[in-house]
Amino acid sequence: MNIELEKLLYVLNQRFKTDIISADCQTMPLQGGTVGKVYLVTGIAERVDGNKLPYRIVLKIQHKWERYGDPGSWRREYDLYSSDLGSTFSQSLRWPTCYLAELNAEENEYQLWLEYIDGVTGLDLTGDMYEKAALELGRFQGKLYAEQPAVLQKLTNLSHADLMKNTYLHYRSWPVVYDYIRSEDCEFPLHVRQMLIDIDEHADEIFARIEKLPLVLCHRDFWVANLIYAEGSIALIDWDTSGWGYLGEDLASLIADEPDIDHMVEYYQRCVPAYYKGFSEYAPVTRIADHCVYEIILLVFGYKLVEGYLHTEADDEKTKHFHTLQKIYEMKTNPGWSHLVT
Repeated sequence: MNIELEKLLYVLNQRFKTDIISADCQTMPLQGGTVGKVYLVTGIAERVDGNKLPYRIVLKIQHKWERYGDPGSWRREYDLYSSDLGSTFSQSLRWPTCYLAELNAEENEYQLWLEYIDGVTGLDLTGDMYEKAALELGRFQGKLYAEQPAVLQKLTNLSHADLMKNTYLHYRSWPVVYDYIRSEDCEFPLHVRQMLIDIDEHADEIFARIEKLPLVLCHRDFWVANLIYAEGSIALIDWDTSGWGYLGEDLASLIADEPDIDHMVEYYQRCVPAYYKGFSEYAPVTRIADHCVYEIILLVFGYKLVEGYLHTEADDEKTKHFHTLQKIYEMKTNPGWSHLVT
């Protein structure tokens, strides 16, 4: 792709906080899709004094698209980077620095020039890193909940608190998945089927409990591919789904979204107490036994896993979806804690 030299020099000036007079560049796709593309931009920048600096920067180009129940999500990351939200982060949990954010309203497109962070991500994250992410997420949400900084009131493009509920109800109304777990053709064992049926039968009661929890600023895509562990800190990318949600909602994604299946139960046992410990440093929380993380996991991922099982022909993918449901079942029977957070 073609990079405008003038724009690149501006970005590099921001990156190095010094005058850059020339630079070369190469681009390599990091990930791609039909609505957005992410590139790694690399090269050598030259300062006024002749010193040369190698660089790596991320360029994200996002086009307009429609997410179910959340029409403003396509440009949300641009809106958040253009706000003062960055001032609420700590060194322990933050997003990549943005050197330049540009919105082209006519083209329904924005560009973000972002810091490249070299670290551990995805399924390479260890149990200690999971626990660190849960702890720092709790601290971040607890601090914002307790202090209510003015920036929160100025964020106009956020997903709504009922997004999780509406998405669950949308899935539940879909006969393909709803009828399957109740049919004689269902290949899941009875205990897994009953787990999904039970959540449906008690959904109103469960949502009544969830809706009594603190309302916090959620990332809503807090899974391992969006976490980068580097030098003892957590960097969090892809903020396009973020908005108001309930205590523990992000933790469900950390544990159950494309998980490390062999360690799911262990990470559930470790991350829930760590999350509540972080939150309680700023705001009081109830007994861990009263949390709704398990229920949120089932509400968000239960039918999604059934859908994945039904709509893939690859045996290994089918096995992965089934094993994830099995591990969710095991979480209920092996919660792994009985103490209070104070």
